[in-house]
Amino acid sequence: MTAGAKKKGVFWDNPTRIIVGSFALMIIVGTFLLTLPISSKSGTFTNPLDALFTATSANCVTGLVVFDTFTHWTLFGQLVILALIQLGGLGLVTLVTFFNIAIGKKLSFKRLQLAQESVSSENAVDAKHLVKMIMILTFSSELIGAAFLCITFVPDFGAEGIYISIFLAISSYCNAGFDILGRETPFCSLTEYNSDPMVLLPIAFLIIFGGLGFLVWQNLYLYRKTRRLLLHTKIVLVTTLSLIVLGTLLFLLLEWNNPNSLKDMSFGDKLLNSFFQSVTARTAGYNSVDMESLHGATKLLMIVLMFIGTAPGSTGGGIKVTTFVVLLMTIVCVTRGAEETSIRGKRISQSTVYKAMAITGIAGFAVVLSTCIIFFSMNEATHVSGIDALFESVSAFATVGLTAGVSGVANTISKIALVLTMFLGRVGPVSLALSLAMRSAKNKHQVMPEGKILVG
Repeated sequence: MTAGAKKKGVFWDNPTRIIVGSFALMIIVGTFLLTLPISSKSGTFTNPLDALFTATSANCVTGLVVFDTFTHWTLFGQLVILALIQLGGLGLVTLVTFFNIAIGKKLSFKRLQLAQESVSSENAVDAKHLVKMIMILTFSSELIGAAFLCITFVPDFGAEGIYISIFLAISSYCNAGFDILGRETPFCSLTEYNSDPMVLLPIAFLIIFGGLGFLVWQNLYLYRKTRRLLLHTKIVLVTTLSLIVLGTLLFLLLEWNNPNSLKDMSFGDKLLNSFFQSVTARTAGYNSVDMESLHGATKLLMIVLMFIGTAPGSTGGGIKVTTFVVLLMTIVCVTRGAEETSIRGKRISQSTVYKAMAITGIAGFAVVLSTCIIFFSMNEATHVSGIDALFESVSAFATVGLTAGVSGVANTISKIALVLTMFLGRVGPVSLALSLAMRSAKNKHQVMPEGKILVG
């Protein structure tokens, strides 16, 4: 074997690289298909950069768009987007593993390692069972969600309402935020249904279910036998509930008298929309009120919720709720004089703390860089404010898809910045860094001399 071939083999031996590569491959294929005239209602070729932006947004389950999904794309184009959403939400490796299991094909250890990395499982053996559960949970949730949505959309749109319901159910569970409701008002998202609980509630619960993470669902499913919840599960459930409740109350308070959002609604609708926006800000990207007209303080609230995101191993993005809790508890423990981070009486390993710091640091740098690019490249032409540039960048990184109106008017360099930010947010900052790292494994455990540095 030549040195080049050997090096190439070592490169692809890393499961993380294969997963990152699979996302890149899906985006490339999706971009090509969306560029074709068959994908656009005008019957002409779509600008490759706009096709790339849309394919990345769909595959990275973000929801930021440069075109209204219904008015620009044909049925073929919409189905391409829907396929990218489903593949992106679950991951190509997860789907391939499932179909291999379904046809009875024996999985090699390397494939099990890939599955383990793809679904964030603790070991390769459990990954096989977890993949099965993921597929059953995903398709069952999407089917049930679509059935509830049909109650509203079938009377409104007839047989086409079934397609609309399926599209929204898949997009919601995968936390993508794409919709095909712009028939009368392009880019309207769910604003025309902001008083309909039979639309907002099913979508909200699909978002929550998809955002809890597959490990949590596996733990909940096995709870009948084990009678034990993992620390991971407890953290995800408690933090998710806390963020939803806090986000709902703060959104309600901040927007109560805003004439462009909640002011003219009944109390029930105010509460419903505040709850919905608190849920969707975590990573889904639907909006039931106009995002551009929100108060600055509300946008900052949404930015924080978006940046935190959902749980690891889920269809959502952000730095993840567990990362946020580890960092928060590290600060608490340090201020109390403790030498190690602990949560609920359990010690958290230093490697986990370091990884949480790395994820947050890389995420913060990416968001700041993207914000600066958008602000300085678009400020003179479109008068994009700093808060809106930050909002769009965090939305891209956290794969949320809520927009302050920037993506629709973004210039070339801003679109490229958002595409890269979306991709980084979906594959994960540390995963992308590991996939690109070429350091030899033999130097991994090299002992370095200690350096003394004063901090604080």
